[in-house]
Amino acid sequence: MKKLENKVAVVTGGNSGIGLAAAKLYAQQGAKVAITGRNKATLDSAVGEIGNDAIGFVSDVSDVASIAPAYEKVTGAFGKIDVLVVNAGVYGGAPLADLTEEQFDQISDINFKGAFFSVQKALPYLNDGASIIITSSAVSNKAFGDAAVYAATKAATTSLARGLSQSLLDRKIRVNVLSPGPVETPIFGRNGGTAEEVDGMKAYMAEMTPIKRIGNVEEIAEGYLYLASDDSKYMVGGDLVLDGGFSRF
Repeated sequence: MKKLENKVAVVTGGNSGIGLAAAKLYAQQGAKVAITGRNKATLDSAVGEIGNDAIGFVSDVSDVASIAPAYEKVTGAFGKIDVLVVNAGVYGGAPLADLTEEQFDQISDINFKGAFFSVQKALPYLNDGASIIITSSAVSNKAFGDAAVYAATKAATTSLARGLSQSLLDRKIRVNVLSPGPVETPIFGRNGGTAEEVDGMKAYMAEMTPIKRIGNVEEIAEGYLYLASDDSKYMVGGDLVLDGGFSRF
């Protein structure tokens, strides 16, 4: 039997990378899948890749007012939500002296504030016993001077998951975190670097990882499936680290 048969799953930031891989696997495992993202063109393309009658809605988690309407559309189409993956995020970094207030606000508004309100606004649309998975990062356990704010927002979501779990125990809603290490996703190319610079960054990250390679989205998606399914029913407020040893050695 498929692990998510007839479950309703929502993946924020599900239009590329890890979020898209998780959404595809959820659909393969029987879920009714909805994704959200900021770009309609990439959403439409992702929905086509996911197939299985998936749907997508434009929503920007940094705009709190846009979050609940997306959930309302999902529940109108599929019913109440059983799995919520809070995955929408942005990477940003700069030397300490150069990081602007605008950059700081963008990173924290999407990665931390956006994560909190993605959960809060979902509460009326969640079934009791639902699973919430927040995407953190293995960098939250390492020192990265030029990405200190990004790493801090990811560490904050790990702490947030524990508090949210405690608040939702009476509804048997589990909140857990998945912390990927370096993974082959479009995020590497989103900061304007050349192809050579992107390849250099990937090689650098692979060298920093004990198993000497970066991950792929399919193996990270397996972690999201574990946290979404009853396989992880005893895991509450936890952090599943899938990083090839990146943060451990």
